[in-house]
Amino acid sequence: MKDAYDVVVVGAGPGGSNTARVAAEHGLEVLLLEKRPEIGAPKRCGEGFSVNGAKTLGIKPDPRWTINEIWGANIVAPNGRRVSVRYEKQVGWVIERKMFDKLLAIEAARAGAEVLARSEVVGLVMQDGFVRGVEVERHGERLTVEAKIVVAADGVESKVARWAGIDSTQRLVDIDSAYQYEMVVDLEEPDMLDLYFGNDIAPRGYVWVFPKGKDVANVGIGIGGNVSTRTAKQYLDEWIAKHEPFNEGRIIEVNAGGVPVGAPLEKLVANGLMVVGDAAHQVNAIHGGGVFEASFAGQLAGRVAAEAIERGDVSEAMLMKYDREWRAARGEILHRIYKLRRAIEQLSDEDLNYLAEQLTGEDVVAFANGERLGKLAKILMKRPHLIKAAKELM
Repeated sequence: MKDAYDVVVVGAGPGGSNTARVAAEHGLEVLLLEKRPEIGAPKRCGEGFSVNGAKTLGIKPDPRWTINEIWGANIVAPNGRRVSVRYEKQVGWVIERKMFDKLLAIEAARAGAEVLARSEVVGLVMQDGFVRGVEVERHGERLTVEAKIVVAADGVESKVARWAGIDSTQRLVDIDSAYQYEMVVDLEEPDMLDLYFGNDIAPRGYVWVFPKGKDVANVGIGIGGNVSTRTAKQYLDEWIAKHEPFNEGRIIEVNAGGVPVGAPLEKLVANGLMVVGDAAHQVNAIHGGGVFEASFAGQLAGRVAAEAIERGDVSEAMLMKYDREWRAARGEILHRIYKLRRAIEQLSDEDLNYLAEQLTGEDVVAFANGERLGKLAKILMKRPHLIKAAKELM
């Protein structure tokens, strides 16, 4: 590790590694730091990834992480009614995040970035209102590393942005608590995702089954951090106990963590600083997915960082190009999805059962992508007590 770099990226998840790779490809000297001893572990993810997302990002599928093909989804209402959509071609994968994240970091290293695991950033170097570097603890040593730009890609517990004066605090209402088992269990449709909804099952959330093969799946739950009376694990264990064949499954891995499901940060940059991924609340507030969002933002941040350093201007005004371009491409979509989350959390199980009778599988998928929300609003308006929820979508 040298004393100074053009860019220091904090966090080697999809957002950080994509930032580091793109910046390095533009000829910058880049340092990518990860506090954990192993990149990609532990995972806190259902591990879904879409084909369209991979194409948009320019990420080529690799059998080392494309564990299982997905061709559609089953959405199950509280009363058991299923709304299904199966496409004529593959739409996604359940991936192996441990390998996916590591390979992204490898690509960053191949592009020229220096990558160091077990290296925790514990503070920022500030001078004249600019972020000028980071304080790093590594192998018992505390080191100072200068940087023209620091990228905060340090996840849902992000501290780097706050140290720079950006309020990245997560409100309790905008955090979901997630718990997941990887299980060996016989599956009826190993090429379909299953999503189970209901306020008794998963208040302000859902149970998911993401197949990783014919007899292996991620079985998890996300619940609203402010509305549940029990822990996510308790809700998930209760659901599993009541559903075959999961109550006969074998648990081979356990993962847990918080998921940001609020609106994106109002400000993504400061002098000498950019914020990417979960740290910037760049997450789909309906399903909690953040791999694509973080990767997309990271690639954009890497390009803007290169342009800023080439111009010799790393001020907030210059770095706002990243903020503006990201909001133009993804910001409005994620804000619409956040409004959808606020509407759905007002629905009772009876309301959810009603929607299951009115909607197609294609509708549900479109809603999760921030599309067709006008149709949903019209359906909700047919029930007087849901007018308030409908207005959230307008």
